[in-house]
Amino acid sequence: MTLELQHVSIPMPADGHDAARAFYGGLLGLEERDVPPTLDPSELIWFRAGGELELHLFDSDESAPHSQHFCLRVDGGLDELRAQLEDAGVEVRDTQEIVGRPRFMCRDPFGNRVELTEF
Repeated sequence: MTLELQHVSIPMPADGHDAARAFYGGLLGLEERDVPPTLDPSELIWFRAGGELELHLFDSDESAPHSQHFCLRVDGGLDELRAQLEDAGVEVRDTQEIVGRPRFMCRDPFGNRVELTEF
């Protein structure tokens, strides 16, 4: 048996769809994918996050967790992505170094913590 991570789900406010698309699609360059027809696309946004891995945002009143996060690996251009985020007014923070994995953290428009790394 083999297990693989298939998706990560994070909350966004019901009025956050445009901000989600601007951040994840526009700034980070993730490709939006169709929500399956058995689910309500007015409450969900799905993005491809490498291979078959997906990032799901769902309408919710819950606030983003403070320290819980997910990590997106950048295939080259981590410094450029950091500069792009900073230019867009996104606060980025360095975090404890991992040898061979430069990385930084930021928060999406809803307060979800995102790690970006390159290795």
